[in-house]
Amino acid sequence: MRVLGIAGSPRRGGNTDLLLNEVMRGAASRGAETKIIILNDLKITPCQHCDGCQETGRCVIEDDMRMIYRELKQADRIVLASPVQFMGVTAPMKAMIDRCQALWVSKYQLNLPPLGNQRPRKGLFIAVGGQRAANMFEPALATVKVIFRVLDITYAGGLLFSGIDKKGAISKRPELLHQAFTSGQQLITDLSSEKQNY
Repeated sequence: MRVLGIAGSPRRGGNTDLLLNEVMRGAASRGAETKIIILNDLKITPCQHCDGCQETGRCVIEDDMRMIYRELKQADRIVLASPVQFMGVTAPMKAMIDRCQALWVSKYQLNLPPLGNQRPRKGLFIAVGGQRAANMFEPALATVKVIFRVLDITYAGGLLFSGIDKKGAISKRPELLHQAFTSGQQLITDLSSEKQNY
């Protein structure tokens, strides 16, 4: 049981990091193998729209995205975590998502499973925003739901919290951290029942 967490915040130890850590801790408490990738520590070139992937479904850019492709293929659960910036995910998260164009080609043009196999996968989205504007999460959520759909990952829900801005402010909301922990546990509970029926 592999759970992959992808941290999109450029700020270490911030609110999305703390929530992601709790989700992964909850998953680990149910026996899952967990791994967190910090996008800001990696070199991921933005998609160049060069069409180099059109015939093979393989991106021609050689950088740290190669490792992310491998981790996505190995994972049973994927957790994307990003603060909301100008109503969207962060630049590192968006760059990673855009580089999944090669996987879109695999699925929709080459008729191949985008992640190399068709076992059940689910995805969770974590997002925090400082404002309390109406519908503030909708643009980011739309992006996340699209990439999950492209990768044949069922959207399992989100932890979307507004009005939390200052670094570490989420630590003063233990009920939200607990919600993240139990969400991580639920991801593994769902996985266990899926494997019995698969």
